[in-house]
Amino acid sequence: MGYAYGPVLGRPRSTDMKTEAKLQVVCSTEMASASPSKLLFLRRLSKALKLSSSSTSAVSSSFSLSARPNVFLLEASRPCDLAKNNLGSFLSAASRSFSSRTLSQEDDSQGPATIDYSEDEFHKLADSTIQDLQEKFEEYGDCVQIDGFDIDYGNQVLTLKLGTLGTYVLNKQTPNRQIWLSSPVSGPSRFDWDSSAQAWVYRRTKANLYELLQTELEKLCGIPITLS
Repeated sequence: MGYAYGPVLGRPRSTDMKTEAKLQVVCSTEMASASPSKLLFLRRLSKALKLSSSSTSAVSSSFSLSARPNVFLLEASRPCDLAKNNLGSFLSAASRSFSSRTLSQEDDSQGPATIDYSEDEFHKLADSTIQDLQEKFEEYGDCVQIDGFDIDYGNQVLTLKLGTLGTYVLNKQTPNRQIWLSSPVSGPSRFDWDSSAQAWVYRRTKANLYELLQTELEKLCGIPITLS
């Protein structure tokens, strides 16, 4: 039996499908009272009708899914493409923002300040500062009663021990023209010489070395100290 397909999607006409169903019913009725030869013929006919019906359904389903394959793939790919494009733009912008922010922070607070004086001048400034602090710490030790209070200076490193309260360490960093401080209160800091302020300043927090030590020592020991 031939099949006539619709003008758009290529599905079998409904009249042909009804005809096949009627033929299957007729075959079933005739098989009940048919002779052996006729029975064989009807079984083959019924089987053929069932196979053709299954094939028609499969062809129809396949055709309906692939009728517009290009459109389907295009429409399905659009959200993915948009997502990729948007994600790429976002990551690119985030990367630029992060890089700019990181470099800006490092330039403003992490790296050493612009050095406009010689190494000899740095040694004079740093040595004078550390010697001055050593003298002030020794005077301060006479005013406070702290077990384990001790001051030590050697190899360009000044150490102030406050027993169980902690230990301060100051040392020069000649390549960077900096004085480094290790504090039991504020942690590590790097101080650059600020010629306009005539002081050692930590660029990240804008803290003054002398003022920072004064505040922390008074907090730890309970007695004020004047360093500047």
